[in-house]
Amino acid sequence: MASPRSRLALLLAAVVAAILVAITACGKPAPRAAAPSSSPPSAAATAPAPSPSTGSDPASRAAALVKTLSDEQLAGQVLMPYAYGSSATDVSAASAAGNQKLGKVDTPAQMVQKYHLGGLILVGFSADDPTSTNQATTNVDNPKQITALTGGVQQAAGGQAPILIGTDQEFGTVTRIKTGVTVLPSAMALGAANQPKATQQGWSVAGDELRAMGLNVDFAPDSDVLSTADGGVIGSRSFGGDPKAVGDQVAASVKGLQSAGVAATLKHFPGHGSTASDSHTALPVISKSKADLDKTDLVPFKSGIDAGAQLVMSGHLDVKSIEPGVPASFSHKALVDVLRGQLGFKGVVVTDALNMEPAEQWPAGEAAVRALNAGNDLLLMPPSVDGAYNGLLNGLHDGSLKKDRLVEAATRDLTLRFSLADAQAGPDHNVLAAQSHLSVASGLAGAAVTQLRGQCAAPVKGPVSVTTSGGRATSKATLEKALKSAGVQVVPSGGRVVHLVGYGDGPGDLNPKADVTVAMDTPYILGSATSPTLVATYSSTPDSLKALAQVLAGKQKPTGKSPVPVPGLPRSVC
Repeated sequence: MASPRSRLALLLAAVVAAILVAITACGKPAPRAAAPSSSPPSAAATAPAPSPSTGSDPASRAAALVKTLSDEQLAGQVLMPYAYGSSATDVSAASAAGNQKLGKVDTPAQMVQKYHLGGLILVGFSADDPTSTNQATTNVDNPKQITALTGGVQQAAGGQAPILIGTDQEFGTVTRIKTGVTVLPSAMALGAANQPKATQQGWSVAGDELRAMGLNVDFAPDSDVLSTADGGVIGSRSFGGDPKAVGDQVAASVKGLQSAGVAATLKHFPGHGSTASDSHTALPVISKSKADLDKTDLVPFKSGIDAGAQLVMSGHLDVKSIEPGVPASFSHKALVDVLRGQLGFKGVVVTDALNMEPAEQWPAGEAAVRALNAGNDLLLMPPSVDGAYNGLLNGLHDGSLKKDRLVEAATRDLTLRFSLADAQAGPDHNVLAAQSHLSVASGLAGAAVTQLRGQCAAPVKGPVSVTTSGGRATSKATLEKALKSAGVQVVPSGGRVVHLVGYGDGPGDLNPKADVTVAMDTPYILGSATSPTLVATYSSTPDSLKALAQVLAGKQKPTGKSPVPVPGLPRSVC
């Protein structure tokens, strides 16, 4: 044992060292993204590391960490908003104004720190995206920018577990990141190819590239089963209309994404595939019996859960056979009795965006409390971060939100974050759009092409001219180039007419003089086409149009089969 004089010397040395550290720290300039001094540090940064006795598995680490968190820190763990700006710390005046309105801060980094956020979603506005109505900003541009943004956000969060950073990378009409990465064809194209192993490989590619840019959650795959005559509001975001086949594709997608360390999300529970109205702007009503739901809509969710999906997104849907008049996203019966009880889901339940019309019937704070009480664990895109955060704290104070429920939700969220931390890897941009990845996407697009009328695989004879519905100049140019590469003569007019139609088009967009009509989105429109040859690609990616050119040139057989019925047409003539 040391003498009293030795102990005194050690104590004096420690004090001097502490003073020197403090002086050094005070001399450093504050980073631009630092939260205001009145804001406490992030939850993960202030919490001590769990002791070895608590265990090293993610659940044990999460449970130990949650015990150390204040109410303010707990409230932030269950929030996953969006923020304005393409950088964590350096934003435009307009983006700063947007963040002030959303969360009374200037930058994404400050928002993460002020509210102790458990996650952040990257959004991307696009006029031809069916989800664009609630995308008030865009913060995805290119891989380099995205990687810097995600890195800055994680640096701002600090701590032991990475926060959740996700986006909607479904592919097809809902694709946030479009440049510098491998772009898969739509879910419906994968359903037409009906090759689950290839689907799994494709989503593994997608996961590798998302992870390389610092994203660890994908709000995909869409698990809805189509059961309307025209595909309803979901359309080609779905793998198709057969519950078992959709379930196989969903399970393959989950396995692929999560093999790359990216958490998959099944959506929109308990199924959005039979609705004509859009839950962004109205509350769709689903009048199916519970038995019908069990046989159809719930099947892919069960398949995805059995495949290990780490998240399920609750949909803003009025499901009459579960809890009439209450959106499933706010229904304890839907989320606890059915999702957890009947289907056995043990992961994180995340709301669909809370800035959508059905959720905005309540103020942000009340909606946050209601959503947690219903069984959600993560609150996505509240219309006011400050309102949601303070609403949760007020709920704890007035008893409308029980502390145990908040702790349970935060523990699930942190368990997921620790799980993803174990798979965390540094950014490797060498995988982005790598040739091996591009080959996988090309193969998937080629396997999807379907011929629904005409002589199977017969080449188009003579010169070809390409026409399109409005606004599809890029697709036209891509197909023309691909046809020329395939050895087909392309003329401005007067040849055999190949007409392209896509997302949002109706019978009025068809060309009655076309020899070949091609559906680049859902195939339903082909039921109204009079062309002697009908083809579906289900996507308008360059790979899909190159595969189409090969089919039209007679160099590739269209092996796909329509994953949904089109009245008057077979699933395939090949």
